[in-house]
Amino acid sequence: MSMRGFWPAVPALLLLFFFFLFPVVRMLGFSLEGGSFDWYAKALGEGLYLRVFWNTFEIALLVTFFCLLLGYPLGFLMATTTPLWATVGFIFVLLPLWTSVLVRTYAWMVLLGRNGVFNRLLIDAGIVEDPLPLLHNFTGVMIGMVHVLLPYMVLPVYGAVRRLDPAIVAAAEGLGASSWRIFWRIYLPLTLNGIFAGAVIVFVLSLGFYITPALLGGGRVIMIAVLIEQQVRETLNWPFAAALSAVLLAFTFAVYALAQRFTRPQETA
Repeated sequence: MSMRGFWPAVPALLLLFFFFLFPVVRMLGFSLEGGSFDWYAKALGEGLYLRVFWNTFEIALLVTFFCLLLGYPLGFLMATTTPLWATVGFIFVLLPLWTSVLVRTYAWMVLLGRNGVFNRLLIDAGIVEDPLPLLHNFTGVMIGMVHVLLPYMVLPVYGAVRRLDPAIVAAAEGLGASSWRIFWRIYLPLTLNGIFAGAVIVFVLSLGFYITPALLGGGRVIMIAVLIEQQVRETLNWPFAAALSAVLLAFTFAVYALAQRFTRPQETA
């Protein structure tokens, strides 16, 4: 690379160094206090912390699954409907991104509480007699995280469907293929990259989620980011928090590397 092409990138490289690379190096230094790996052994060797890692992994998988279940039909509809309805869909998908995650989480606390909107509607309709436990549990965390991360699934699916050549679908229709067969044999295989990209984005973001599980979980649903915050704020155990952060970072990079391997185009002979 010539120096002419290098200099314009210097501000961005300095920004990445001071606000990403340098803090990560400092974090790794904290985790190796005294040149020992004892904190890593504690993070990966004790059942309590392994259970937190497993809870985080499980929640991330379920959030990814539900985002795919809801996001694929929505992204597909936005890509195949009229421009007017596609615009309306984009408004509803992108509008939540303009609102703080903290504000949206507090809104869900109002909606899901024992005297919240949902429970009042269910009780007034005679569907249930007592309020449902929708807050400060696994259910509340799942609802809040799916709501926040759903756009990150919809947009890659929308892009994948839009890139599909309409002539292929027209040819299938001309040969008498049913709508279901067209979807199963054409749309789904040719949009797998969009599905995989959305799934990776949602899964990776879910691994490090803090605000939503901390508030909607009410201390009963502990994810790794919540545990790290507790170690820093309550016990002031910075080395252990740094070790937990390093393990989470390594796992995130591993997921990303695996995704890159599976989405890399195959070389032709």
